Amino acid sequence: MTEQGTIRVMVVDDHPMWRDAVERDLAAAGLDVVAVAADGTEAVNRFRATTPDVVVLDLQIPEPSGVEVTAAVLAHTPSSRVLILSASGEQADVLAAVKAGATGYLVKSASREELIAAVRRVAGGDTVFTPGLAGLVLGEFRRMSSGGADDDGAPQLTERETEILRFVAKGMSYKQIAERLVLSHRTVQNHVQNTLRKLQLHNRVELTRWAIARGIDDGDDPADADGPVGDAGLRR
Repeated sequence: MTEQGTIRVMVVDDHPMWRDAVERDLAAAGLDVVAVAADGTEAVNRFRATTPDVVVLDLQIPEPSGVEVTAAVLAHTPSSRVLILSASGEQADVLAAVKAGATGYLVKSASREELIAAVRRVAGGDTVFTPGLAGLVLGEFRRMSSGGADDDGAPQLTERETEILRFVAKGMSYKQIAERLVLSHRTVQNHVQNTLRKLQLHNRVELTRWAIARGIDDGDDPADADGPVGDAGLRR
């Protein structure tokens, strides 16, 4: 982000009218659109030149694909975030994007308000999915990890870190976790950052995978927290 806290965004879509509309909506909301791109090669090059905070990325773009672009930009700058904005809500597309490191996934039927809210949340470190997709992602990672994991040598987490990690793995935002546990937003962020350092992970997506592999997402149901799990702020 800039010194003033403005979120720097790059928009990638091969459809000129759609790309222009997204750029216009984000700029009107006060976000700083630092680059646009129409294909994968252009996206990677412009990302390296501008290093935006968030990449709003269509999956179906001329090669390299949106999934490949996601992996490439995050390998270059792990602190950046990728929000997929795609016409596809197919399970294979969603899971491929998340496995590549995408922090959020919206289908193109999302409203302008939903998109802007998602960009801001993703920039803040939250995971955001179009309603219905969060459960799909968590369920698939749980299935893939059903064989269990070897915890020998794994760093020890405190009781509070484990408690917060459970809610992170369920898709809750920092704000929701703070309200649930009667903690400050900053305290929750600090616990998550400490956990990331202990586990040598880079972001909440990797942290969620680690937790699901060990069954840490099982337990208390956060359904009474504000908004749908993993879909907070994305209501029609």
